[in-house]
Amino acid sequence: MLDVAALPESPWPEGEWEELAARAAEAAIRETPYAEWLDWDVAIEVAVRLTSDEEVRTLNRDYRDKDKPTNVLSFPMIQPDLLEAVTQNSDDGEVILGDIVLAHGVCLAEAEERGVSVADHATHLIVHGTLHLLGYDHMEDAQAEAMEDMERAALAKLGLHDPYPVRED
Repeated sequence: MLDVAALPESPWPEGEWEELAARAAEAAIRETPYAEWLDWDVAIEVAVRLTSDEEVRTLNRDYRDKDKPTNVLSFPMIQPDLLEAVTQNSDDGEVILGDIVLAHGVCLAEAEERGVSVADHATHLIVHGTLHLLGYDHMEDAQAEAMEDMERAALAKLGLHDPYPVRED
């Protein structure tokens, strides 16, 4: 069972952020070997914070030594090597997978640049962030390709655009 809490703050507009975040996180998990978690009695918890560029800049500086805002940050609560057994070892029937944080201004600018709605781009970023919570990364080409394929598949199932179109320069 998946339990997603969306926490929108100014300057994010009012909207159906909780539903959007839950759909995005579920779609991402379904593209991984952890899809079976969604059918288990254990509550898999994810928090999605929608906040300002300034807040994300501070987090990015404090946790990644990068003094600038970025579109999405993920804070996994479980080490990747412990994910396989995490649901069997839950004492209280809950597993906190982690937190995802989106920066409004960066998300808005990227959505405009791509010609998509802010909600659609936020959905992509939540899919991306959820995969990070599950230990996926894009530091090396093969990892990036695998992660992008999972993102494409999740977004396609949600009826959304391919965020990584092939460009010929």
